[in-house]
Amino acid sequence: MKIPTNKQIINKIIEGIQNKKGHRIVVVDLTKLPEAPCQYFVIAEGNSSTQTVAIADEIEDFVRKELAVKPFAIDGVDNAEWVAMDYGQIIVHIFQREPRAFYDIENLWEDGKITEIPDA
Repeated sequence: MKIPTNKQIINKIIEGIQNKKGHRIVVVDLTKLPEAPCQYFVIAEGNSSTQTVAIADEIEDFVRKELAVKPFAIDGVDNAEWVAMDYGQIIVHIFQREPRAFYDIENLWEDGKITEIPDA
Protein backbone atom coordinates (compact mmCIF):
# COMPACT_ATOMS: atom_id res chain seq x y z
CA MET A 1 0.00 0.00 0.00
CA LYS A 2 1.22 3.46 -0.93
CA ILE A 3 1.99 5.84 1.93
CA PRO A 4 -0.56 8.69 1.97
CA THR A 5 0.65 12.27 1.62
CA ASN A 6 0.13 14.90 4.31
CA LYS A 7 -2.50 16.54 2.10
CA GLN A 8 -4.44 13.26 1.80
CA ILE A 9 -4.33 12.78 5.58
CA ILE A 10 -5.43 16.38 6.18
CA ASN A 11 -8.35 15.97 3.77
CA LYS A 12 -9.53 12.84 5.60
CA ILE A 13 -9.10 14.57 8.99
CA ILE A 14 -11.31 17.43 7.72
CA GLU A 15 -13.92 14.93 6.47
CA GLY A 16 -13.90 13.22 9.87
CA ILE A 17 -14.44 16.56 11.62
CA GLN A 18 -17.30 17.42 9.29
CA ASN A 19 -18.88 13.98 9.80
CA LYS A 20 -19.45 14.94 13.46
CA LYS A 21 -20.46 18.54 12.72
CA GLY A 22 -17.25 20.09 14.01
CA HIS A 23 -16.94 23.70 12.92
CA ARG A 24 -14.54 26.64 12.48
CA ILE A 25 -11.99 24.31 10.84
CA VAL A 26 -8.62 25.88 10.09
CA VAL A 27 -5.50 24.36 8.51
CA VAL A 28 -2.24 26.10 9.41
CA ASP A 29 0.62 25.31 7.02
CA LEU A 30 3.84 25.61 9.04
CA THR A 31 6.19 24.13 6.42
CA LYS A 32 8.02 27.45 5.89
CA LEU A 33 8.68 27.95 9.63
CA PRO A 34 11.84 26.16 10.80
CA GLU A 35 10.88 26.51 14.51
CA ALA A 36 7.48 24.85 14.07
CA PRO A 37 6.82 21.60 15.98
CA CYS A 38 5.23 19.98 12.90
CA GLN A 39 4.30 20.80 9.30
CA TYR A 40 0.55 21.32 9.77
CA PHE A 41 -2.01 22.10 12.44
CA VAL A 42 -5.65 21.23 11.85
CA ILE A 43 -7.82 23.13 14.33
CA ALA A 44 -11.53 22.63 14.87
CA GLU A 45 -14.22 23.30 17.43
CA GLY A 46 -16.94 21.27 19.11
CA ASN A 47 -19.82 22.61 21.20
CA SER A 48 -19.43 20.27 24.19
CA SER A 49 -17.07 17.73 25.72
CA THR A 50 -19.23 14.96 24.24
CA GLN A 51 -18.98 16.40 20.74
CA THR A 52 -15.25 17.10 21.08
CA VAL A 53 -14.57 13.46 21.99
CA ALA A 54 -16.92 12.27 19.21
CA ILE A 55 -14.97 14.35 16.68
CA ALA A 56 -11.65 12.89 17.89
CA ASP A 57 -13.05 9.35 17.74
CA GLU A 58 -14.41 9.94 14.24
CA ILE A 59 -11.09 11.34 12.99
CA GLU A 60 -9.20 8.36 14.42
CA ASP A 61 -11.63 5.78 12.96
CA PHE A 62 -12.15 7.53 9.61
CA VAL A 63 -8.46 8.17 8.84
CA ARG A 64 -7.55 4.62 9.88
CA LYS A 65 -10.33 3.13 7.73
CA GLU A 66 -9.71 5.34 4.68
CA LEU A 67 -5.90 5.58 4.69
CA ALA A 68 -4.66 2.95 7.21
CA VAL A 69 -3.02 5.73 9.24
CA LYS A 70 -3.23 5.86 13.04
CA PRO A 71 -2.26 8.73 15.36
CA PHE A 72 0.89 8.32 17.42
CA ALA A 73 -0.90 9.76 20.45
CA ILE A 74 -4.17 11.33 21.56
CA ASP A 75 -4.37 13.50 24.66
CA GLY A 76 -7.08 15.51 26.42
CA VAL A 77 -10.08 13.18 26.13
CA ASP A 78 -10.47 13.09 29.94
CA ASN A 79 -11.76 16.66 30.24
CA ALA A 80 -12.31 17.12 26.47
CA GLU A 81 -11.88 20.90 26.51
CA TRP A 82 -8.89 20.48 24.19
CA VAL A 83 -8.12 17.17 22.49
CA ALA A 84 -4.79 16.92 20.65
CA MET A 85 -4.05 14.19 18.12
CA ASP A 86 -0.49 13.58 16.92
CA TYR A 87 -0.16 12.31 13.36
CA GLY A 88 3.57 13.07 13.21
CA GLN A 89 3.86 16.01 10.84
CA ILE A 90 0.19 16.86 11.42
CA ILE A 91 -1.21 17.84 14.83
CA VAL A 92 -4.99 18.04 15.21
CA HIS A 93 -6.45 20.33 17.89
CA ILE A 94 -10.13 19.96 18.75
CA PHE A 95 -11.29 22.65 21.14
CA GLN A 96 -14.41 23.78 22.88
CA ARG A 97 -15.08 27.48 22.26
CA GLU A 98 -13.60 29.03 25.45
CA PRO A 99 -10.27 27.15 25.47
CA ARG A 100 -9.85 27.83 21.76
CA ALA A 101 -10.28 31.55 22.33
CA PHE A 102 -7.92 31.43 25.32
CA TYR A 103 -5.06 29.55 23.62
CA ASP A 104 -5.60 31.27 20.26
CA ILE A 105 -3.24 28.93 18.38
CA GLU A 106 -4.08 30.51 15.02
CA ASN A 107 -2.61 33.84 16.16
CA LEU A 108 0.40 32.20 17.82
CA TRP A 109 1.29 30.66 14.47
CA GLU A 110 -0.02 33.44 12.20
CA ASP A 111 3.27 33.40 10.26
CA GLY A 112 2.07 30.10 8.80
CA LYS A 113 -0.37 29.98 5.88
CA ILE A 114 -3.86 29.82 7.39
CA THR A 115 -6.68 28.25 5.38
CA GLU A 116 -10.21 28.43 6.75
CA ILE A 117 -12.47 25.53 5.74
CA PRO A 118 -16.14 26.53 5.34
CA ASP A 119 -18.50 24.75 7.73
CA ALA A 120 -20.20 21.84 5.99
